[in-house]
Amino acid sequence: MKRMSFFLSATLALAGTLHAQSLPGESVYHLQSTTQDAGGRPVAWSSLHGQPRVVSMFYTNCHLMCPLIIENAKSVQKQLTPRERAKLGMVMISLDPVRDTPAALQEVARRHRVPAGWQFLAPADNDVRAIASVLDVRYRFRDDGSINHTSVLVLLDADGRVRARSEVTGAAADPQFLTQVKALLAGP
Repeated sequence: MKRMSFFLSATLALAGTLHAQSLPGESVYHLQSTTQDAGGRPVAWSSLHGQPRVVSMFYTNCHLMCPLIIENAKSVQKQLTPRERAKLGMVMISLDPVRDTPAALQEVARRHRVPAGWQFLAPADNDVRAIASVLDVRYRFRDDGSINHTSVLVLLDADGRVRARSEVTGAAADPQFLTQVKALLAGP
């Protein structure tokens, strides 16, 4: 049994190394972080590799910018063809995993009527800053429990390279960002 366990561990380590080697150097998926989805299931950050994605960071107790981030991302998705929508993942990542429990993430998705297929993820508490860093999202907690943070949508290609960014200032999608999303989805 020990021998089988050793071989399994060695195989998994080799697979992880091969996966990391297949990613380009600037991929955000080199980061070894763990998240939890709205169903409470673990999701490795690197497992998002393989599909273009629009990614943003938010927190569920926010009542101003975070709802706009979600509505802005919905606006991007609504302006895509069904074929384009099927090719693009939408990922919302919590800045506050202590309060953003699976139930809180589910409630935000329900309240904002997000389309099926969106992922709401809460990183392990010690992984929030690392994920924010690779996405160039700055944030700080305030004394009242709110979080000042960069309000941005980030377009990642299938290999996890940042291809575009859009500062969120309202619910409508930025036309230039939408053009960049469509161009990425039309590529090979």
